[in-house]
Amino acid sequence: MFLTITTTGTPERPATDLGYLLHKHPDKAQAFSTSYGTAHVLYPEAETGRCTAALLLEVDAVALVRRGKGKGRGGAPDAALAQYVNDRPYAASSLLAVALSSVFSSAMKGVCNARPELPGQARPLRVEVPALPARGGPGLVRQLFEPLGWTVTVEPVPLDTEFPDWGDSRYVSLVLESEALTLAEALRHLYVLLPVLDDAKHYWVAPDEVDKLLRVGEGWLPAHPEQRLITSRYLSRRWSLTRQAAERLELVRLAETDDSEVEEIDNAVEAETEAEEKPTPLAVQRREAIVTALRQSGAARVLDLGCGQGQLVQTLLKDPAFTEIVGVDVSMRALTIASRRLKLDRMGERQASRVQLFQGSLAYTDVRLKGYDAAVLSEVVEHLDLPRLPALEYAVFGSARPRTVLVTTPNVEYNVRWESLPAGHVRHGDHRFEWTRAEFRAWAEAVAERHGYGVEFVAVGPDDPEVGPPTQMAVFTMTSPKEAKAA
Repeated sequence: MFLTITTTGTPERPATDLGYLLHKHPDKAQAFSTSYGTAHVLYPEAETGRCTAALLLEVDAVALVRRGKGKGRGGAPDAALAQYVNDRPYAASSLLAVALSSVFSSAMKGVCNARPELPGQARPLRVEVPALPARGGPGLVRQLFEPLGWTVTVEPVPLDTEFPDWGDSRYVSLVLESEALTLAEALRHLYVLLPVLDDAKHYWVAPDEVDKLLRVGEGWLPAHPEQRLITSRYLSRRWSLTRQAAERLELVRLAETDDSEVEEIDNAVEAETEAEEKPTPLAVQRREAIVTALRQSGAARVLDLGCGQGQLVQTLLKDPAFTEIVGVDVSMRALTIASRRLKLDRMGERQASRVQLFQGSLAYTDVRLKGYDAAVLSEVVEHLDLPRLPALEYAVFGSARPRTVLVTTPNVEYNVRWESLPAGHVRHGDHRFEWTRAEFRAWAEAVAERHGYGVEFVAVGPDDPEVGPPTQMAVFTMTSPKEAKAA
């Protein structure tokens, strides 16, 4: 990765002042160790009339994989080769942005103890980035930089100069020029917009990234016409963080409009006023209803069929009444996430003996599922095609035959109460169907009759008098052994 910053000057304001601003002497070539390689700072030219500082980042691809542990671009478990064969050593990305903030941290903050008058002075600047990934093309590059006072020259990089018919790659060669910006402003623009154009980050985006974005974006981000896109991409499209950043940026904009402080605008509620209690998420209410039903059944050994990422298993582990908990899912990726969630590799021996995760399909009988007190199918049946439901029914009720079976599924009638859900749409893109209360009741009663179970129905969530609850749960209880054998 390579980036140069050039300025021009006069005998009264020599261009070599760039060395003071960057805190790097023009006569020296310096190297700085980073978490992902080595950053070199050197000056290809350093004269009174013109001075250029270059940042060269040598990326250690192996160190990047070891430290990233599968996170970020090219780090997905099913893309192992992409961890080693990628554009990171060559194209400007979040790696270069982090190197900028690390190597030029004082310059980015606008601090220069030796010459305190320099950071506040606008100067002629030319920034060149030979290879920049730009998801959105040259047009987006201009949309991001031109409102900040840059003159933008951007050229697409062809996929292969020998085969022009192949067209352009997603990379561009970028030149930015300005006479009205300070060096600190320029560095802050680059720090945010390089990863935004790449639309990827090499590290996990934590909540503190919101504070970082607002700090670095102070003075230019609130009024930027592409603020929403910048915020969303910088925060890796994590909607909760994006919403938080948007709310805080709106407060900044309102404060600037009203010529007041943010604290004065954001004072609608007195500090001592108790925070309004947030409603309990439906997923939490669902787990609480399941745990209550399991306790009432007296179950100690429980199957979580279609356990997904292990949220219910984690909840059950907190209750010592459940002595054995088994999570089953067809997806190894989901089981891997569940294992990390439960911290199985660091769990104590006694606790670890209570839990087990294994891969399995509910469309087939499995001897490992026999002999348990209870089985839970939480938000599972709606992910199967209707013709496959009889196979699941037999695998659970006909073969495994736990004493108690809990099945939860969405109530499609309640969907009209979701303001964000378009009419006629199911709640999740993978749902093959969603039942009304009558349809679910008919299915559950037929299953119970065929396999020797009784069934009761429980509302989960607010029970609307017109459309019912958002989630419906059936509690199947095995009848007497004689009746069960006859069935």
